[in-house]
Amino acid sequence: MKTRFLLFVICITTITTSIAQEKLEIDISLSKLKWSGDYTFYFGGHDGFIDFKEGYFIKTNNLITGGEFIIDMNSITNTDIKTAEANQGLVNHLKDPDFFNVIKFSEAKLSITGITYHDPTHMKVYADLTIKGVTLPIDFQAEVDFEKKQMTTRFKIDRIRWGINYKSNMRDGAISDAIGFEIELNLKR
Repeated sequence: MKTRFLLFVICITTITTSIAQEKLEIDISLSKLKWSGDYTFYFGGHDGFIDFKEGYFIKTNNLITGGEFIIDMNSITNTDIKTAEANQGLVNHLKDPDFFNVIKFSEAKLSITGITYHDPTHMKVYADLTIKGVTLPIDFQAEVDFEKKQMTTRFKIDRIRWGINYKSNMRDGAISDAIGFEIELNLKR
């Protein structure tokens, strides 16, 4: 009986020590999240940035296996409108309840649930995205640059699925249901 118990303890210790897991913090001052929204019936749209509040990757045995990233929805900006009053008008509108409702939902979150590697630097990421209190699964392609300690990706979501339901009364002013994101995550050095 003592021999079996000792063998069990040795097996558990071996398994535990062979899994090297590490938490890698992102540098929020260097990481970028660019958003874009297009008009439905003509070329054009708006774009800007949103800041990360915090975030990290989980690295297991030299592979990224998870992570979580908190986004500060109050930090949303616009970069394409040059007139200060019009720019602030759009930003305020994006913060309203029919868009991101930042008074009630000041944070969004992306939690990596799994990764499939195509090769050492290219992968498909599976994640849960929470916006306006709604959590839904998404997946997207990403690339890692180990020299720069950086991951980049681009993807779109259907805003309607997260309750971002703004509808224009003008057909030509209607915005697409898709919101695009370009993300660059940089590790702390």
